[in-house]
Amino acid sequence: MNKKIQNLKVGLIFTLTLLLNTTIFAQSPEKLSYQAVVRNAENNLVANTQVGMQISILQGSESGAVVYSEVLTPTTNANGLVSVAIGEAADLSSIDWSNGTYFIKTETDPNGGTDYSIVGTSQLLSVPYALHAKSADGFTPGTTPGEMKYWNGSEWAVVTPGNEGDVLTFVNNTPTWVGEGSGEVIPTVTNPTTGKIWMDKNLGAEQVATSSFDEASYGDLYQWGRGTDGHEKRTSASTTSLSDTDTPGHGDFIINGNSPFDWRVPQNHNLWDGAAGINNPCPAGFRLPTENEWNLEMMTWSSMNVAGAFDSVLKLPAAGQRRFSDGDFYGVGVSGSYWASTLSNEAGGIYSRFMNFRYSAYVISAHRATANSVRCIKHY
Repeated sequence: MNKKIQNLKVGLIFTLTLLLNTTIFAQSPEKLSYQAVVRNAENNLVANTQVGMQISILQGSESGAVVYSEVLTPTTNANGLVSVAIGEAADLSSIDWSNGTYFIKTETDPNGGTDYSIVGTSQLLSVPYALHAKSADGFTPGTTPGEMKYWNGSEWAVVTPGNEGDVLTFVNNTPTWVGEGSGEVIPTVTNPTTGKIWMDKNLGAEQVATSSFDEASYGDLYQWGRGTDGHEKRTSASTTSLSDTDTPGHGDFIINGNSPFDWRVPQNHNLWDGAAGINNPCPAGFRLPTENEWNLEMMTWSSMNVAGAFDSVLKLPAAGQRRFSDGDFYGVGVSGSYWASTLSNEAGGIYSRFMNFRYSAYVISAHRATANSVRCIKHY
């Protein structure tokens, strides 16, 4: 088999979860703090093992010019986590951060060498401000009282005003006011490690979980991509009549045991695409988490199982799921299944991803006619 093709296949099997903190060290040269979790082909953590990594900063696109690169050999901890400081090879302040967008490319060899089989690229969604400031020393953008400006990549732009009580956050790398002060206040919890803000209970739940088996905390079960139309209730009736529109017009659970195993045929892949998704069931300012956000959350658990899910900041209960093929319930009080907005690349992309925990915890693909729990995350 061609080695390039072989590495591509291996890269699809291995999982590399990235957590990038734009932390700038006081000493010179300045560095970026970087963390990653490495898993093997069986989805097991590569723990207490030296791995080989090449980290590059690309300019303009995922295939852009390399403006910085270094090779590292960090050792994972008991949770498969590696922590490194990008900037050992040269001074990062030499990069003109104001000149377009930048991407982090990571290449990893779980065996500690340079036969990199795991490749991932992600955009730097926020500029390393302490470094960027070096290129803007002595410059103060003109403002009027009460006005804020930010660098949008080409010029200083004014932050759009919000309402009293709103919270300033980033949406698509733009400072944006979220309407905390002008609408219903949604109870939330914040993971101090990831910094992510979540609703404090499952969508449709009566209360925050008091145990893994607290029925009042289970909440509703949604088919992937459907809005809140009544189908999510555990008492909803079922039907085999498929929908060819984004809103079926009824509250029945739709059974489909045949490909593409979706309640909507033909499929629509954009129904839960962010806070502006067509059928986003979350409250204003919230959305479904991505696969990567679930992976980062699991990294902070005390154990990768039912107990760890409940002991986590999110207090996730074992709410079970509803099967796509017959509408029956499965795993209630035994396991938890929580949707992600991320699409699967398996079988032509007809499935979607979800986080599951029982004896272990992982992200896997499921038929979209399956009904899983929804835990909403703050949109940034």
